[in-house]
Amino acid sequence: MSISDAPTNTQETTAAERLTAMIAGYKPLPGIPDEFIGADGRPRDYWLRYLNSLTGLGEDDIGRRFAAADRHIRDVGVSYRSYGDTRERTWPLSHLPLLIEATEWDQIARGVEQRAELLERIIADIYGPGELITAGDLPAAVVASSADFLHPLHGVTPPGGKFLHFIAVDLGRGPDGRWWVLGDRAQAPSGAGYSLANRLVLSRAFPALYRDMNVERLAPFFQAFRYGLTALSERSDPRICLWTPGPLNETYFEQAYLARYLGFILVEGGDLTVRDGKVHVRTIAGLKRADVIWRRIDGDFADPLELNSQSRLGVAGLVDALRENGVVLANALGSGVLEGPAMLSFIPKLCRKLLGEDLLLPNIATWWCGQQKERASVIEDLDDLAIAGAFGNPVLRFPQNQPVIAGLLNADEKTRLIAAIKERGIDYVGQEVVNLSTTPVWNEDRLTPRPFVLRVYAARTAKGWSIMPGGFCRISDRADARAVSMGAGVQSADVWVLADKPVEMITLLPTNETARIRRLMGNLPSRAADNLFWLGRYLERVEATLRLIRCLAGRMINIDAETGLAGWTIKKVTGLLVAWHAAPKAAARDLLKLCGIALHSETDYGSALSLVRDARRAASVIRERLSPDTLRLIDELHQSIGENRKPVLSEADAYEQADAALRTIAALSGLAQENMNRGAGWRLFDIGRRLERAINSCRFARQFSGANAPADDLEVLLDLADSQITYRSRYLMGVELNTVRDMVVLDPFNPRSVAFQLERLGEHLENLPVLSDDGMLEKPRRQIIKIAAEVTTAVAADLDTDLILSFEKRLLELAEAVAARYFLQGPHNARADRWSGLA
Repeated sequence: MSISDAPTNTQETTAAERLTAMIAGYKPLPGIPDEFIGADGRPRDYWLRYLNSLTGLGEDDIGRRFAAADRHIRDVGVSYRSYGDTRERTWPLSHLPLLIEATEWDQIARGVEQRAELLERIIADIYGPGELITAGDLPAAVVASSADFLHPLHGVTPPGGKFLHFIAVDLGRGPDGRWWVLGDRAQAPSGAGYSLANRLVLSRAFPALYRDMNVERLAPFFQAFRYGLTALSERSDPRICLWTPGPLNETYFEQAYLARYLGFILVEGGDLTVRDGKVHVRTIAGLKRADVIWRRIDGDFADPLELNSQSRLGVAGLVDALRENGVVLANALGSGVLEGPAMLSFIPKLCRKLLGEDLLLPNIATWWCGQQKERASVIEDLDDLAIAGAFGNPVLRFPQNQPVIAGLLNADEKTRLIAAIKERGIDYVGQEVVNLSTTPVWNEDRLTPRPFVLRVYAARTAKGWSIMPGGFCRISDRADARAVSMGAGVQSADVWVLADKPVEMITLLPTNETARIRRLMGNLPSRAADNLFWLGRYLERVEATLRLIRCLAGRMINIDAETGLAGWTIKKVTGLLVAWHAAPKAAARDLLKLCGIALHSETDYGSALSLVRDARRAASVIRERLSPDTLRLIDELHQSIGENRKPVLSEADAYEQADAALRTIAALSGLAQENMNRGAGWRLFDIGRRLERAINSCRFARQFSGANAPADDLEVLLDLADSQITYRSRYLMGVELNTVRDMVVLDPFNPRSVAFQLERLGEHLENLPVLSDDGMLEKPRRQIIKIAAEVTTAVAADLDTDLILSFEKRLLELAEAVAARYFLQGPHNARADRWSGLA
């Protein structure tokens, strides 16, 4: 319901009652500021305005919208990993946003902008003239002791002379009601993508409420950031990459999400190479110049030659390319030195020194124990302070990067901590224990106060620093409001900055004046091509396995498996499942057990569940190239197989589970054919599908259409090739060997035949880019032409199992040739090093 809507008296009473019940018992923590309840003990007006509109929707409607928001998060696949997790977790979004008025936000924005400029000047001096250290304003040990200070980058000035392009500042509201800086993020700040995802989810769940509250849009900030990176390039149409550590990174989802949203190429270290002082992306069309790279990996992992030699995430020679201004890197390597807690001790003084003014947003009070006076003071006041590693190092036995409240330690721990500070004070800082303010969260139809931290982002643009009107809010699940004990919040909230007038709708889509028509998405990185190819192959393998299971379960239902030729046919089906490692050989003695294992086994790598997980992994690392519907269907396929296990599986259960999964695969195939753009990515995906389908069809044909094959075998072959209806409509007689062989292998009009797959493969390979301009056919093209000619000229009467096996072997060789030509095969592979593709 819109705020301007005038409800009836009954509606007003009902809404008022709901609001009263919602806020009943809501009490801020003693002595702690709260975002809902003001210093005067009364609810803030803008929160009441929001809650009145929310309760006006009605209890049932609110519940439906919250459920829709949760469902959208699952459908889109918004996820994260905690450190050490092997599986992704669903993103924990708070149903209520954090509300901040425009006047207060202006103060935050000015403070963050000031801090961004200050950090830029500090890092420019650290890697440049070093005047701050020479003058004694910044101890050399604060810089040199940081693992994030990268000495090989000293003296290297980035293109344009700017080191920082995207930073974040963590804020908390202190006891005095002012916002305090808890930490700076200048290395590779995370969370901006989740801020976008949070906004998308809540604005869709409550569109009228979002509009009527005059919430500032996020798109202009990202638009300005994108234009800012574009302006850094020497070329008018630069290639901008987002450099990810890879799919196992805790925030890989948001990296892929940002790449899609901003139109950047998502790359890993293996996708990049340095040639002639410049950085290039390895694509299926050869090496293509990378003009600007927004990095999300730590600086010391960026170059195994000059930085961390054990890094497998970096690009050899990158530091040398930076020396030659061969690429723009955002942020500059080594900027992580600004994040150390020790640096916070000197920020207020450096602000007065470099900017001639006091900090608009004060730091959390910090004392570096590398100085004698400060060390003695920290030890004296130990019980009232939190102790943190000065450079991210752990404190005693406690987790890394987690400060500890000294007053909560036992006597032995305090003694050891004091000894450690005295022995090597350079490694520790003492910090004031700040109590964070609280914000309302939805808890069983009521509001409950919980502490939060707000991360605000600043991006460099052509006109200076731009501050995101919103941010990344982390909410603790505990009532303990001490900043140092919060860690990673268990919920995230959208941040609504409330303007005093309606906000203009702005999109990242280009205008008619600025848009350049483009029908293809640029050059496809080899890593992405590899995963698309294998996604197609895995899905086909799942389908083939499921067809065997469905066929077996169907025969168990309709035919006595212990008599006649049907028994031999079933043994061939089970033999294929065992040969494909869908189930162990011993399971073949119990057909129901075999079906269950082939469906659900987590240890047999050829089972349907294992293959679906392989497909899911391949899809997860290229999610920026797949539609939400595609990702959702892959998840549904995984759920239909992995979450429908029964202690005792009947023939009907096995048949229905396989049949349901095959329907989902059919939907995926239809989506790929009707919705995927016909670029190189779709072609590589379809090449994987067609190759695997042709190989499996050959295997099916060899198994079930040998000389003197009985009718039961031929019927099974038609089932596996999904050609029963076509065969019955074409041949009025019963099954016959040559006609079945022709339909499954040689018929170019049957979309399940080997010949049909070869035609499609030839079309795809003909339309993929080539590396040379000498007119010579590349190896995959030569191979497909040869095998297609053999299949096209073959006749069913001569089609024995040996000839079919030769087709199968040639298809396997073609798959290897495709991989060698288009995918990453190592840093020195000839394909990746061909110079003719440089652009």
